[in-house]
Amino acid sequence: MKITGYATAKGTEKYCRQFLNIFSQGHFHSVEKLRWSSIGLGTYLGKPDAETDKLVAKTVVQSIEGGINVIDTAINYRRQHGEKSIGAALQNIIAKGKYNRDELILCTKGGFLPYPDGSRWFQSEYVDRVKDAIKMSDLVSNCHCIHPSYLYDQLNRSLENLGLETIDVYYVHNPETQLGTVGNDIFYHRMGAAFEMLEGAVAKGKIRFYGLATWSGFRVMQSSEKYMILSRLKALAQQAAGDEPDHFRFIQLPLNLAMPEAFFVANQEVNGQLYSTLSAANSLGIHPVISGSIAQGKIKKLSSFQTKKLGDGYASDAQRALDITRSAPGIACALIGMKQPTHIKENLALCSSPLLEPDVFKELIKND
Repeated sequence: MKITGYATAKGTEKYCRQFLNIFSQGHFHSVEKLRWSSIGLGTYLGKPDAETDKLVAKTVVQSIEGGINVIDTAINYRRQHGEKSIGAALQNIIAKGKYNRDELILCTKGGFLPYPDGSRWFQSEYVDRVKDAIKMSDLVSNCHCIHPSYLYDQLNRSLENLGLETIDVYYVHNPETQLGTVGNDIFYHRMGAAFEMLEGAVAKGKIRFYGLATWSGFRVMQSSEKYMILSRLKALAQQAAGDEPDHFRFIQLPLNLAMPEAFFVANQEVNGQLYSTLSAANSLGIHPVISGSIAQGKIKKLSSFQTKKLGDGYASDAQRALDITRSAPGIACALIGMKQPTHIKENLALCSSPLLEPDVFKELIKND
């Protein structure tokens, strides 16, 4: 049986209040009338096997019980095992009655094929079955498609995998993968068609909001073939929504000590002025969610300046790096993947600490 409902202002506030006497007030952010934990659980890495499934499901439960109410995944993560592991954990924790669906913000993504080298599967499942709609030319790099019929099918599969009636945020996954293979005009036409489908999915109650989960598209300069224009994409969403407000409210992109571009690089034009992606998003009514918060564990040793500026009380450089990223001004949440009990405990410990002040964040992230 599917879990009904979605995250609500009342539910997420109730979740937040459980931790008022434990956590710093700044741990929960108010975004779209929902309370988001400053740290969210990412579920990207790991083998597509039963052992990893158990670890992920256990981590989901530990995270929710420990003060994290944002869970992020994608249909291609571990060949759909990522979503299914989360679905199993949600059934478990909600059945116990301590937490309700309306307290949790659940996000997933579609665009990549959920199987490696899945072009034959794509042809038999979509091109041959959906006559005169999806073509092999809609598949890019043998792994990526944003045709609205394909995305709608993937959305329905994600709902099934997660066991949900409604997904809170549904992202088009790394749309810049299309660029370089198709030209800009074709790309933005495809994005407009995808947004029309997603607005329809909101109307049907399948999703609440949608966005773009990216890797390079919002970090690179205008001269790059992978560059995406955020204001143009927002305009397409507004066009797709017609007379109603659009539901393109989120972007996901990396920000960490090794990749500070989202904060520092002025590469997005809004009303004739250049802004960083974080600032441009905020001005357009779009909320940034941060991925790669510690560069998937590849953060190099912090400098003596950074360590001294942060002070004592940290267990590791990874914990310090996560604290810096989650303190970025204007973000909804910083995602981090974790499965080991020591890492979970270490990351949850940050919830009790106040966020770094904006000027301190700026000093720390620019120091090399």
